[in-house]
Amino acid sequence: MKRFLIGLAVCLWPGVVLSQQGGYPDKAVQIVLPLQVGSASDIAVRVVAERLGESLKQSFVVENVTGAAGMIGAERVARARPDGYTLAALNNSILTILPNIQRERVKFNPFDDFVTIHGLATIPTLLGVHESVPARTVPDLVLLAKAKPGELNYATGGPGSPQHLAGEMFMAMAGIRMTQVPYKGATAAAAGLAGGQTQVMFIAHTLALPYLPSGKVRPIAFAGGKRSSAFPDLPTVAEAGVQGYDYSSWIALFAPKGTPQPVLNRLRTEAARALALPGMKERMEKSGLELWAVAPEELAGVMRDDNARWVRVVREANIKAE
Repeated sequence: MKRFLIGLAVCLWPGVVLSQQGGYPDKAVQIVLPLQVGSASDIAVRVVAERLGESLKQSFVVENVTGAAGMIGAERVARARPDGYTLAALNNSILTILPNIQRERVKFNPFDDFVTIHGLATIPTLLGVHESVPARTVPDLVLLAKAKPGELNYATGGPGSPQHLAGEMFMAMAGIRMTQVPYKGATAAAAGLAGGQTQVMFIAHTLALPYLPSGKVRPIAFAGGKRSSAFPDLPTVAEAGVQGYDYSSWIALFAPKGTPQPVLNRLRTEAARALALPGMKERMEKSGLELWAVAPEELAGVMRDDNARWVRVVREANIKAE
């Protein structure tokens, strides 16, 4: 009977047994990214997936599963077979912000359903305005919005998107009201801002890059807690007068809970190696990203800290996703 059960296990979980024997991966690995093709996160994940494929001699295929502000893709991975062949690339908006705003709609637990593999990149976010907007500083923008409540509009990638959440927090903390114009993804929203269909956007540096040389998009502040090396003279929103404002965005790699430890160990090792390769930092920066090679234990701590901060911010600012 014991021999039969062992044989049955081999038949039912071949990927797990192979991985325990050092045979992982023996087929293509899928990385589910619940964000749009061409987004800042998409660029970061594809850079790393390419390197993982080269080092592990198997394809790491990025699949963009969009919808419901990323919740559909995240839930899919949370329910996936934990064999190392379905991974997730998730940002802090999906993991630590939305669960505090749309509790009844989130069907996964960020801390119970996923295990950390490695941090990949941070996504510098700018507070940008269309060239036609007279505001050149954050105080200018706040005064303009207060003079015309609801008349200024801001572009987002849809309800619950990072741009929406950054905008909601900004309005709550600055005491202003603007009107959201939701697009089907951040790439389309950036094009809308550059084209003058909208006036304001919390826009990833990656998406702003094509529009900065022409001046169609003008950055007036940096959304993170500290200045970006790419814009050392650009103040943060907090420095410019909205005290306590900090919208920092990152993307990291995860696996479903229950993934075998040998598989996790190999993925963590190879991810760290990929991020340490010569030229990786420069390649990220050229795309408007910043390398964020955070180890799994530290990443788990960052998640806990981010979650605690957003619990407080959502409560104090009364932020709602819709």
